[in-house]
Amino acid sequence: MSTTKPTLVIVGAGPRGTGLIERIAANAPELYAGSGTEGLDIHLVDPHPPGAGRIWRAAQSPLLWMNSHAEDVTMFTDETVVMDGPVRPGPTLHEWAAIDGSTFADRRLQGAYLRWVHEQAVAALPPDVTVHHHPHRALRVSGPREGRQQVWLEGRARPLLADLVVLALGHLDAELDQERRELSAYARTHGLVHLPPDFTADSDLSSLAPGEPVLVRGFGLAFVDLMVLLTEGRGGRYDGDTYVPSGQEPVLYVGSRRGVPYHSKIGYDWTGERPPLPRFFGPDEVDALLARPGGFDFRRDVWPLIEKELGFAHYHRLFTVHSKRTAIAWTDFEEKYAAGEAVEREALVASAVPDPADRLDLAALDRPLDGVRYATHEEFQEGLRAYVEGDLSRRHDPVHSPDLAVFLGLLSVYGQLIQLGDIGPWWHGFFSYLASGPPGPRLRQMLALSRAGVVRFVGADMAVTAEDGVFRASSATVPGASVEARALVEARLPEPTVRRALDPLLRALHADGAVETPEGLLRVDRSDGRILDGAGRPHPRRFALGPYTDVRTPGAFTRPRTGGPAFRQNDATARAALVFLRDLACRAAA
Repeated sequence: MSTTKPTLVIVGAGPRGTGLIERIAANAPELYAGSGTEGLDIHLVDPHPPGAGRIWRAAQSPLLWMNSHAEDVTMFTDETVVMDGPVRPGPTLHEWAAIDGSTFADRRLQGAYLRWVHEQAVAALPPDVTVHHHPHRALRVSGPREGRQQVWLEGRARPLLADLVVLALGHLDAELDQERRELSAYARTHGLVHLPPDFTADSDLSSLAPGEPVLVRGFGLAFVDLMVLLTEGRGGRYDGDTYVPSGQEPVLYVGSRRGVPYHSKIGYDWTGERPPLPRFFGPDEVDALLARPGGFDFRRDVWPLIEKELGFAHYHRLFTVHSKRTAIAWTDFEEKYAAGEAVEREALVASAVPDPADRLDLAALDRPLDGVRYATHEEFQEGLRAYVEGDLSRRHDPVHSPDLAVFLGLLSVYGQLIQLGDIGPWWHGFFSYLASGPPGPRLRQMLALSRAGVVRFVGADMAVTAEDGVFRASSATVPGASVEARALVEARLPEPTVRRALDPLLRALHADGAVETPEGLLRVDRSDGRILDGAGRPHPRRFALGPYTDVRTPGAFTRPRTGGPAFRQNDATARAALVFLRDLACRAAA
């Protein structure tokens, strides 16, 4: 009889790896412990600390916040998670840290929470399951499809032997695309500064000189981090709504495709009945899309269902809570809304919702500056400040609580979309723009910086060129205007693709012919995360979870009572791994 313990290697010890261990601990009593196996060795491979990982590590500025309220952050399952494993409840960040639920905690505190969750998950494992941490980078995975795998580590001559490997790598660095390679080459030739996409806490910002103009392409959360590090991080401070500069700040000229910042986090709590979701985009609709003989197109086949679902969430809230702003009964509206096509629903809304401000217009939300023109750069600064002030007012006033219903609709939709696999980058950007924006206080700081002249707005569809020895930015929002600078920052995370990842393990997978989507994402089985080969066969010994796969979730942790798509994935992968390892051990013992 073999006395060698089955071995599982998890590459990535951040929140996704921690979530997987938590699910292994939860499912082991049913699927593994007491089955005649000789225990289990789990090897965690990550140069960063277990739990926090790279993104949430302690070694970063305390000025950087989470973009979620502390009460909206949990690593624990509840009864809303659709999974086969048991629910193991636990505290949210705000309960664990004993802080106000509406606090936007700094990332180091979140890292401490994640480290604690990791410790609790390890402690909950059966006594004969041992966890080993290897603070190294994984370089590649080799081994036959039906045999033990070898996980090669940086700085070690011998590989880890694994019966099963799970890749949980999280956000990774990537090679530049063609446009950014050309911009970087131009910067080197002309003595300019070009900072490519990066996790902002890892960027060297020392080359951005005080008082000098800096073009910033990207208006999401990476820009907010950049703004903080280059202002408060250089000694500036806020006196109420006024920014008091230190004199060390550069001048940030920021623009993007939309030309506006992500919408503020909603600043009030939900009350009353939740919209009954999913209603028009649920498992049946997903199954029908997957069963289409010729496949499906996102814009043609999926987006109309999403529009109808989000509209239902919006109007359910409007009619049931703010009925004085509607012209017919909810039951009549719901019946006609359910039966109508897009054009009919539009006519229905026009007749039943008198004020256009109470109607959901997703196209206008997505591109608020489309067709908007300003005569001068200064007029646009005033106009965009008014836009941001209006957004802050709306997102903190429960009179507009249909906005929060749409947020819940977005979470519901995301939970369904992960079953469809890779749906292209547009949806992820749209979701983040509406549902995963910055804390309200950050936008108020942005307004103060704008009034102080430290932040300047460029406009929508910001175009960047490199000519005459400088970078130049322009936008149709202010026709004929342009800004010159000797520095350009790409304020965004690198695209999560296998083919351009700088991570050596993913590069090795790509070189070995890993099957990828047109967007460069790793194809995995949607049921349990096994890596697929060219024939669509799941690899029996290799799994992958995370943003570089074609089954993407909003994050490794989530808001309580929202179904936790990542938790559902973790549970399915943990159960599949435990069953495989149990059966393997039983065969070896026979």
